[in-house]
Amino acid sequence: MIRAAVITMSDRSFRKERPDASGPAVAEMLRSLPAEVAQQVVIPDEIPFIRRALLHFCDALDLDLVVTTGGTGVDPRDVTPDATREILDREVPGMAEAMRAESLKRVPAAMLSRAVAGVRGKTLIVNLPGSPGGARENLAVLLPALPHAIDKIRGEGGDCAPRSSYGGGTPGSAFRTGVGCPPFFLLRGYPGSAKLVLGRHSRGFLDVSALIPCRSARTSSCSFPGPGTGSAGR
Repeated sequence: MIRAAVITMSDRSFRKERPDASGPAVAEMLRSLPAEVAQQVVIPDEIPFIRRALLHFCDALDLDLVVTTGGTGVDPRDVTPDATREILDREVPGMAEAMRAESLKRVPAAMLSRAVAGVRGKTLIVNLPGSPGGARENLAVLLPALPHAIDKIRGEGGDCAPRSSYGGGTPGSAFRTGVGCPPFFLLRGYPGSAKLVLGRHSRGFLDVSALIPCRSARTSSCSFPGPGTGSAGR
C-alpha cells in the first residue's frame, strides 16, 4: 500500500484562526487509492518549515508520496513551490501541467499557479492549491497515474503499456490501424523532418520506446523493429 503524508501550508490554520479544510479533503481522496496517510500536519507559509517537513517525510520516514496544499500562487507568502524545488532531485513537470490545464477549463486564474511536482529519493512530491475545491480538483487529475508513478520511482513498475495489449504483436510484426496499431500519426514524411504524434488508447497511455513511425500519414499499418533491424512498417 502507498504510504503518504499531507502537509497544509497556511498561516491562519497554523495559528488556529480557521480550521484546515483542504488537508482532510486531500487525505480522504488519497485513502481511496488506497493509501495509508501516515501523517497529516499544518505548518506556516515559511520556507524553513516547509523544507524541514518535506525532508522529514522523504528522508527520515521514506514515504512514497507527499502531497502539499496551499501556498502555490503569486502572493508574497506563497512559497511552497520555491521550498519544494530546493529539495527536489528531479521535477515531473507533466503533473503540474496536467493540473493547470484541467483547472483552466473552469478558472482563468489557474494560470497563476506555480505548483510543482517532482521526486526526492524514492518519494513523489506534489503541490496542490490551498482551497478545498481546488485541491480536490487537481488531485483528481493525478489519482489515476499515482500508483504507476510511485511504482516507477521505487523501481518496481513494468512497462507503461505492454506491447501485447495492442494486438499481441511481436518484434517485427505489423499492426493494422484500428485493430492493434497504437494511434501514432506521422505529420511529415519519414525519414527527414518526421514528427510523431502520440494519441491515447482506451487502455491507457502508450509506450513509444520501441515503435518506429509509419512511412506516411495515410499508411494503414506500423511495426515494431525486430532485433538488430531498423525497418519500418509500410
